[in-house]
Amino acid sequence: MQFYRTPGECFHNLVEFPFEPHYVQIDDGHGGELRMHYVDEGPKNAPTILCVHGQPVWSYSFRKMIPTLVAAGYRVIAPDIIGFGRSDKPINPLDYTFATHVEWMHDFVRRLSLKGINLVCQDWGGPITLRLVAADPDRFARVVVSNTGLADGRGISSAMAPKLRQLLAQTPVLNTEDCDNAMREGLGERGGFQDQARNAAAGNDKRPPFMYWIQHSAKSEDFNPGAMMRRWLMRCTDEQQAGYAAPFPVETAKQGARRFPSIIPLFPDDVEVPANRKAWEALRQFEKPFLTAFSEEDPGNMDQQFQAEVPGAAGQKHVRFKNAMHYTQDDVAEEFAEVVLAFIADNP
Repeated sequence: MQFYRTPGECFHNLVEFPFEPHYVQIDDGHGGELRMHYVDEGPKNAPTILCVHGQPVWSYSFRKMIPTLVAAGYRVIAPDIIGFGRSDKPINPLDYTFATHVEWMHDFVRRLSLKGINLVCQDWGGPITLRLVAADPDRFARVVVSNTGLADGRGISSAMAPKLRQLLAQTPVLNTEDCDNAMREGLGERGGFQDQARNAAAGNDKRPPFMYWIQHSAKSEDFNPGAMMRRWLMRCTDEQQAGYAAPFPVETAKQGARRFPSIIPLFPDDVEVPANRKAWEALRQFEKPFLTAFSEEDPGNMDQQFQAEVPGAAGQKHVRFKNAMHYTQDDVAEEFAEVVLAFIADNP
């Protein structure tokens, strides 16, 4: 598997990111290996908190939470998903599939021999690691999910899949500013990406906002993770924007970030729908502590689905953060860290 490795100098002197890099070789699934980066702070024999980011960010997004969690006595591991951060980045977009991301992360967890994991996952960190929770539950002690979901095409008949795929194909490719504006239009009422797909299938939404993001990420010439994060955070300085942009100095480095939205199994004929439905079956048997920590500004109600279907979510002090958009680990880092610590303490 051919890959790009972002030069180390791109990560020099990043604001608020003093952490030493750590690396492990994982199986690429094609007879070779990829180098995966992770932050590893705190005592090696302490209980582990595993923080897994989403798209289009990297472990940098957890930089404000890590010190608080470490100060409380935990070992904090924050990997860069393959294609992001300091991790290797396959250059063929088709090398990035939902299944391969799950396999890469599972290999990472096994090679580090992680057990008793307190999982904190946001955005794409959720679907990937929740598949691990479903397949390998004994490794996990507790789970915290934030602004994420596990799409399985529910509520959409298979007959509607061609219509939805045609709608996606007809969605225009917009630049960063126009895509951001289009995605925000009526977003609160139109719900999350799964709600939007169901509404479109029912004929109630002619152009789901999330389809603009899929098209922009995959095809726009000005796709720029740093610039988009400037728009999607409550507060973002020039230096912080540079931190988010650091892993992607050239187009070759962006293929994983471009690919993620396209592989969400929104439609019922998606190849990953059966695996996600099987994962939901396992999650409906997961009785270990499970917390939702979503934000008021993020659309949809996936937190309610987790609360209703995962037994371990019963009786927990679920959170809806105010003054936060999608990336809770940055917007309300200190508050989020305290929620994680209280959740662990409440569930010994």
